[in-house]
Amino acid sequence: MYEDNKMDENNSFITGIWSERVLVVTKDYQIKGNVFMPKTGRKNRVLSDILNGSKRFVAIKNCEVVHREFPNRKAETHDFLQLNLNSIILLRPLNED
Repeated sequence: MYEDNKMDENNSFITGIWSERVLVVTKDYQIKGNVFMPKTGRKNRVLSDILNGSKRFVAIKNCEVVHREFPNRKAETHDFLQLNLNSIILLRPLNED
């Protein structure tokens, strides 16, 4: 019974969050990964809410990081990173087909 309750708690946590696959460009890097926001508003506001919020960092999961000056260098992969919002030049949804 405990396991069933725990599973319900996890499912409500997962369904209470939007996830968006994004491309982030900074001066030195191009980053592809997932950002997460609570379901407190419309989904099309997720990225602008991240940029206009009071937090100074954005958490990005399942990242691929490419150095812009050396694009042929092997891409780095990370489970998680935090990026200072001041370093972002471009942030947009990523539609990978």
